[in-house]
Amino acid sequence: MADDNDTDNESTGNIHVFDAGGDGRPVVLIHGWPLSHTSWSEQIPALKDAGYRVVSYDRRGFGKSDPGDAYDYDALTGDLDQVLKDLDLTDVTLVGFSMGGGEVARYVATYGEDRLHSVVFAGAVPPYLLKSDDNPDGPLTEDAAQEMRSGLENDRDAFFDDFTTQFFSAGDELKVSEEQRQEALALCKQSDQDAALGCMDAFGGTDFRDDLTKITVPTLVIHGDSDGIVPFEGSGKRTHEAVAGSELVVVEGGPHGFNVSHAAEFNRALVAFLEK
Repeated sequence: MADDNDTDNESTGNIHVFDAGGDGRPVVLIHGWPLSHTSWSEQIPALKDAGYRVVSYDRRGFGKSDPGDAYDYDALTGDLDQVLKDLDLTDVTLVGFSMGGGEVARYVATYGEDRLHSVVFAGAVPPYLLKSDDNPDGPLTEDAAQEMRSGLENDRDAFFDDFTTQFFSAGDELKVSEEQRQEALALCKQSDQDAALGCMDAFGGTDFRDDLTKITVPTLVIHGDSDGIVPFEGSGKRTHEAVAGSELVVVEGGPHGFNVSHAAEFNRALVAFLEK
């Protein structure tokens, strides 16, 4: 990843903010679980080259950010709000990948759209992952959620090794190099265990259906059609249907980590949306 200006933001619980600079409209990148801002390394140069100011940060307990006292989406979105305020960012496009899409939805519902130009849900967890009687299309069963949690608790290294393989696989085919998978695995291992477990509970069990109804700014939903972690049918497709006027881009053969495996296609779609 290119060198960034590394800014410690004490008022957000020591959230590390990475401002890559640029004079254009700000694009704020919110990473997925259990990675860090470094997972946007394929996007940051492309967005800067397209003329945008690129800001990213490490979620509390991940990357270089200290753990926090809570990991529910209200707390996590409070961190995002503080980042925007501390940098005095306006006319912002929020780009939330996977878990990060939850912060995007909750931010609009909680803080409104005054600072926003547009939003992007990329392989994102809304509207509601957990399958239940009132959410029969949720792709995550209670049993599967408990199995994930137990796996992380019982053998962290083995869990992350398997997770990163699934993260970048379409079916049984790994769509990135082994070096790229190992880079992601190293990011996973940087995470604080309590943060990883708390955020797992949050992204798996938070209902964003009402939050999505509050979105009125231009919205892009981009998702891989071979996403085995956050399946398109249960997430991106439903988010697109829930946000009036949203645009939808489905990347053929794209696994969950399609911003890396299909970086050129992902970046073209993102920049094209930003230019509208």
